[in-house]
Amino acid sequence: AGVRGEVEALLRQRFERILTDMDLVSREEFEAVKAMAAKARAEQEALAKKVARLEAALKAVKGGRRTKAPAKSSGKRSAPGQAAPGKTTPRTSARKGTAP
Repeated sequence: AGVRGEVEALLRQRFERILTDMDLVSREEFEAVKAMAAKARAEQEALAKKVARLEAALKAVKGGRRTKAPAKSSGKRSAPGQAAPGKTTPRTSARKGTAP
């Protein structure tokens, strides 16, 4: 009986050492990480739904502003302060009240 107990104790020590060397996680650690992953996934799904709602709202706002198609331009742009080709603008003088 004494030898049998000694052999069992040695085997138990060997198995514990092998399991420790294998770097296995405990059931508690596994369950904790599993819960964290489930929470992260739920948060990610909620954020995906929120982004979809915001994109739909943004599309609706942009759609509401564009009631008319933008005017087509000839492709030529004038510099700031200058009129487009073929158009005239009133001229002002550097001095108040004088016309050129």
